Amino acid sequence: MSQAASVLIVDDDRPAREMLAEYLATQGYRVLQAEDGVAMRAELEREPPDVVLLDIRLPGEDGLTLARFLRERYDVGIIMVTGVGGVVDRIVGLEVGADDYVAKPYDPRELLARLKSVMRRMQAKPAAGVPAGEAARRVRFGSCQLDLAAHQLFDAGGQEIPITSMEFDLLKVFAENPGKALSRDRILTLTHDREWEPFDRSIDIRIARLRRKIEPDSERPQVIRTVRNVGYMFIPAPG
Repeated sequence: MSQAASVLIVDDDRPAREMLAEYLATQGYRVLQAEDGVAMRAELEREPPDVVLLDIRLPGEDGLTLARFLRERYDVGIIMVTGVGGVVDRIVGLEVGADDYVAKPYDPRELLARLKSVMRRMQAKPAAGVPAGEAARRVRFGSCQLDLAAHQLFDAGGQEIPITSMEFDLLKVFAENPGKALSRDRILTLTHDREWEPFDRSIDIRIARLRRKIEPDSERPQVIRTVRNVGYMFIPAPG
């Protein structure tokens, strides 16, 4: 990394937090720490990090509440840290906009791999706008439009719809493969996220979340359709 990326660890387990902080520092990251939501907000006011590692089980405000707060106000990567078997927590975390999750107890190398994956997506997103003279390529998803150059999604009225970096990657894959049935494994390959498992339900959760943003009726999707026993297919708007 030419400039050290910053990571904010939010965890009330001080020994575990400091051990992880020390490990990430040896990997070239600039590490910030917070033990709860109050301390997290204080760190954010001083300097928003690139990625937040957010434990779900925190005193006071829990991690899911804080993840929603982060997604609504900051352009940061979010990795949720859940307990063993915390399937519901993972699903809710992804639904509120987390980019990824890791379960405790985790191997620091696994967390590092997921952190690098989120960082790649964050770094691929332009910091501001599109250079003058560069035409922004837009793809229609129902009544919405995806700006591939600016990494932004807009509704029919031109208002931006917030999306995570992973949601952008999924939309980009569909935009580049219109009318093709894509398996979950193929989607993993095209998004360069081999840290996921091929049958990880997080893909389904993210697509369900996208449908709520782009489909007129997310219960009867017409833009991103389910192909039974295969995966998903993007159906471009006519004309």
